[in-house]
Amino acid sequence: MSLPDGGLLKRSLVIAGHRTSVSLEAAFWEALRQLASARGLSVQALVGRIDAERGGQNLSSAIRVFVLRAVWPGEGADGSAGA
Repeated sequence: MSLPDGGLLKRSLVIAGHRTSVSLEAAFWEALRQLASARGLSVQALVGRIDAERGGQNLSSAIRVFVLRAVWPGEGADGSAGA
């Protein structure tokens, strides 16, 4: 997979009934799209799940951590170590 440009892309999403803007690098948007598709979800629905579980963490940061945990060897998307 070739990496897209590293600049931030801002997208508007409706999360829990509220419109919000999220800024992520293109590579994170693409990985998030692929992860959502693999789960049979829209990006908006997956971000909604991430939002519901993020606690006080910044949403963009929570998304980046979710993506890294999902693709990092030995980590699950929920942060649990893989077997």
